[in-house]
Amino acid sequence: MKVKFCGAAQTVTGSNHLLTTDDGIKILLDCGLYQGRDPDFDDFNQEWSFNPEEIDVLVLSHSHIDHAGRIPKLVRDGFRGNIICTSATRDLCSIMLLDSGFIQEKDNEWVNKKRARKNLPAVPPLYTVHDAQKAMKQFVGISYGRWFNIARNVEVQFNDAGHILGSANVTLKIEQADRTFKHVGFTGDIGRPDRPILRDPQPMPPCDYLLCESTYGGQEHQGMPSDEADLLRIIKETCEKKRGKLIIPAFSIGRTQELVYMIDRLETAGKLPSVPVYVDSPLAVNATDIFIMHPECYDSDILAYMQTDPNPFGFRKLNYVKKVEDSKAINESKEPCIIISASGMMQAGRVKHHLNNNIEDAKNTILIVGFCAQNTLGRRISDGADEVRIFGQKKQVKADVVTMGSFSAHGDQQEMLDFLQCQDKSKLKNIFLVHGELDRQTIFKEAILADGFSKVEIPELDQEFILD
Repeated sequence: MKVKFCGAAQTVTGSNHLLTTDDGIKILLDCGLYQGRDPDFDDFNQEWSFNPEEIDVLVLSHSHIDHAGRIPKLVRDGFRGNIICTSATRDLCSIMLLDSGFIQEKDNEWVNKKRARKNLPAVPPLYTVHDAQKAMKQFVGISYGRWFNIARNVEVQFNDAGHILGSANVTLKIEQADRTFKHVGFTGDIGRPDRPILRDPQPMPPCDYLLCESTYGGQEHQGMPSDEADLLRIIKETCEKKRGKLIIPAFSIGRTQELVYMIDRLETAGKLPSVPVYVDSPLAVNATDIFIMHPECYDSDILAYMQTDPNPFGFRKLNYVKKVEDSKAINESKEPCIIISASGMMQAGRVKHHLNNNIEDAKNTILIVGFCAQNTLGRRISDGADEVRIFGQKKQVKADVVTMGSFSAHGDQQEMLDFLQCQDKSKLKNIFLVHGELDRQTIFKEAILADGFSKVEIPELDQEFILD
């Protein structure tokens, strides 16, 4: 048996790992899109380090685009097997992949206009909306906590990863020729305990080998996202005191719903200032409908809250924005307001227009509530750049920039170490760190070894390991 690391190796996005059993069964773990501007990854999304036609089954940990975003291309390039995930992940992918296909088409139009000016031939998009629609036919949703056969001599079990709605850690039970079993685990993205809406990360069975995320190696998050005091303080400082706009770039899935739920609680408690709140992302609007459909993923706190407020994602001052003209009207307004808009890394989506119109006004605040990968607009702003380029134009960063690490959906180093205690240190032969930047992984590796685990590897892209 062997594993090959085809993405998210010493980088945070593009999750993609290939396991080949002794029987020759090829199992793909995630199929994510690389997001960022690193020139070393210019061709990553276009190329495969394996033949898609030879993959027997794809096991998907969750619906975020950096884990699921290349699935339509995989199917278009010849993959015909099942895509195994939780039911909530399947439902979220049904909107996220179509949205991604639309973005691919629009981005491709812009690229081809530039190519035409240079007398270069047009190039096709990475994939289309039609490709995404076709890929959805191969999705199979299964429940948490049960073993399911997915290929010859291979079973899978999902347990709740507590990261986003439907997210899972993955355990593969693979029968060997001598009738013994090898367990290969993939943590997916490890969530945080005591987060709004979702259950805490659930333990996975003891494994022989484990692929482990490492996004926040060496870091400790501030506070807990259930503490609403900092959010309320920033809202009052920006909207009441400065009479400005609070712009919150947020992923459409998970982060947006957490923010809406927290602001809903502030409104119910009578603490929210009298300003409009806009969720300006058609994808986030549709995703919120899916959140409402899956209360089986909720924790006990939100279920108790719903006894007095049946709709935790809606209140009088909240406006869900779908139409482009309504989004433009928000930018034209000078009134204080709260704008929650995608994308979280500020690379695309309507939030770029809000930034373009508001980043040079000192009355406004940009609140960063999630991880921004290297070479993204969000990373440059969060790192304190005085000037950034948006839509090709230089913009002075005069708005306040505030980061709230407590909103992260990824566990910090101690929370990841706490999660790993579900593993039997005498059984686990090797841990492979994925989905993290090398400096973070190096720190996390030392912490894992100091905690008593015997072996930790930091794979390079396309590196292959034999699992004895």
